[in-house]
Amino acid sequence: MPSQNTQSPIPSGTFVPPPSGIGSEVSDTSLSDAIVTLRKRLWLLILAAALGAGYGAYKAYTQPKLYDATGVIQVHNGQSNEYKLDMNSYDGDSDTKINTEVAILKSDALLTTVAREMDLANNPDFSGANGPAPRRSLDDPGVHASVIATLQGNLQAAVVPHTEMLRISYSSLNAKLSADIVNKVIFDYIQRSYQTPVESTKRVSQWLSGQLEELKSDVENSQAQMMELQRKLGVMGYDSTHNQLQASLEDLLAAEGTAKVARITAESRYRMVAGMDPSTLQGSIETTPGTMPGELSSLRAQLASATASYAQMTAAGGIGPNHPRAKALQAQINELTQQINTEQSRMSLQAKENYLAAKATEEKIEQELDAKKTEAYSQGDDLVQYTLTKAEFEQNRALYDGLEQRLRTAEVQAGLEALEVDVVDQALPPVSPTLQSKGTIILTTTLFFLVGGIVIAFILDSLDTGVREIHEVEAVMAMPSLAIIPQARNLSAEQLAAMSTTQRNLQVLAQPKSQYTESLRSLRTSLLLATAGHPPRFILFTSAMPAEGKSTTASNLACILAQGGSRVLLIDGDMRRPNLHHRFGLTSKLGLSTVLAGSSTLEEAIQHVPDTPNLDVMPSGPVPPFPAEMLSSETMKGLFERLGQMYSHVVIDTPPILSVTDGVILGRMADAVVLVIRHGKSNRKTLARVRNLLLRSGVPMAGLALNAVNMNSPDYYEYYGSYGYSYGNSDASSWETQSQSSHKHHARSKGRS
Repeated sequence: MPSQNTQSPIPSGTFVPPPSGIGSEVSDTSLSDAIVTLRKRLWLLILAAALGAGYGAYKAYTQPKLYDATGVIQVHNGQSNEYKLDMNSYDGDSDTKINTEVAILKSDALLTTVAREMDLANNPDFSGANGPAPRRSLDDPGVHASVIATLQGNLQAAVVPHTEMLRISYSSLNAKLSADIVNKVIFDYIQRSYQTPVESTKRVSQWLSGQLEELKSDVENSQAQMMELQRKLGVMGYDSTHNQLQASLEDLLAAEGTAKVARITAESRYRMVAGMDPSTLQGSIETTPGTMPGELSSLRAQLASATASYAQMTAAGGIGPNHPRAKALQAQINELTQQINTEQSRMSLQAKENYLAAKATEEKIEQELDAKKTEAYSQGDDLVQYTLTKAEFEQNRALYDGLEQRLRTAEVQAGLEALEVDVVDQALPPVSPTLQSKGTIILTTTLFFLVGGIVIAFILDSLDTGVREIHEVEAVMAMPSLAIIPQARNLSAEQLAAMSTTQRNLQVLAQPKSQYTESLRSLRTSLLLATAGHPPRFILFTSAMPAEGKSTTASNLACILAQGGSRVLLIDGDMRRPNLHHRFGLTSKLGLSTVLAGSSTLEEAIQHVPDTPNLDVMPSGPVPPFPAEMLSSETMKGLFERLGQMYSHVVIDTPPILSVTDGVILGRMADAVVLVIRHGKSNRKTLARVRNLLLRSGVPMAGLALNAVNMNSPDYYEYYGSYGYSYGNSDASSWETQSQSSHKHHARSKGRS
């Protein structure tokens, strides 16, 4: 019996969804889920592979014929070291130096020189221009950037392992051009290796020359003053050993000369360090005169050892850069590099501080000397004046000679500091172009596109809000699934012609041994066991949206229940768009609306189905103006009481509950409500709205029926492929229900009588 009060409690045994939010059970990502996702997007993977193969074939057969020319040079310090005046100089880390030379070979300055001397901006083989083109200037920033980018992209410079040799190669469409560019790069690199140290020393020499000019002027002035005093006093008439003031002045003059030499030397060292390459800093100067720098050399030696060990670890066959040992060694390399930079900065700062200290010492001595001179001058001692002038002259002369000697030494040693570069192999025009294997190109692009297709497949799957799998539907709705109903198999025109209207529209009659029919029997069993103590009498079918198959499911389930021997009534509760009467070939002049309106009796509105003796149908009747009011009336409740006494099961088809409220109104009068969801149509938002509506209305939900499932869908392949069961190839027409057999036997007996 249905409940009489719309606010009455839900019958016992009915499944009630929990009042909490959407179920929190989330399936873990696994390999099987990934395989299912890829099977769903198999068309995308096939398309990606086809596009990759096509693009790879296009690249393979249209790849340019590039000619690679290669030259080899050896870079070393050479025999000039033995001619250096300072044999304690340090040459720095060999790996760092050779890598620096590789970077110089691809530097903008060197390649600009090559491009300018070869006029590559106007070379059609280099630019790939067809036909005459206007002349371009390398001074144009756009042209310069384009030419240098092309050179750097096609020029390769690498160290030959475990040697001091560099391999230089260039690729272009012209064999001779490739060889010419490599040879020109080698030539200009050799020129640069000699010119760079000379230019650096030249800048220092220019500053020293300016200092020498000032010293030369001081020497000449001192000499003139001394000669004037000699003529005035004569140099034979005094003894400097008995003059205390003279002795003090001589000491101060000597100290002034030493301080000035120290200041000039410190300033020269500071200016040289400021304009020098940090990698050659320690090999060119001494941090403290007469001592050998050790901290920087030790750090560079440690860095070289760590770099070599890291290269072995990350080389092919090694432990790789992500291994903890490799990461620890990389951190050590970074720390050593920072310490080296700190040490180089300290040396530069030390040179500056030495210069400032020497300058301050010189100024202090000069102040003291000036004070002594003032004292001597105030005494009017011409002899002291002569002594001062002579000492100043000798001091300036010695300083001048010392700086001049250093200048000449620097000019000679500048050439000895240059690297020696020997050409091992000159670049020759290659005989044949270098082509990549067509199979390799096709395979690489195919794999690349396939990986991209896999990524896109997973992205599309994550963006897809539709629900297709049972566990997804159950998780969103927080209620169990009663049955999975597959798509019905279409019959041929000859089979349909031999059937009645009811058989054509009811698959359980047209195909009684099909998997579709078996799924309806499974739904019947689930519904009969859905409530504890007694099977549900009033079974209501609804859906979230139209065209989800609720009317078809309700009609076929009613037929299945009737075939079991129970008296079943199928009610078309959709009084807005009724269609059940068309499925059975019945008229809808009388029906539910006329019974509720009182214009017809219940017996007049109920129609019998000849193909299924135990099944009766109550059509919707004429469409009323206010269906919801009629369905919620007391007359409808009384009608349900009468039908409950007449039939074992009453199956009710209602409109979609998101469209109208009719399904919710009738659902509160039913014993079990089944929500039909069409496979692949509903999304998470729609199902969430339906669930919230059902929870608020308090209808006795029995569960879900997932309808129109594709048998070949990857989502349900495992379910049907592994657990599906059928009657084999036996003739469907050979089977009939017990009720049908009894009905035919009764008809034959009646005919004989």
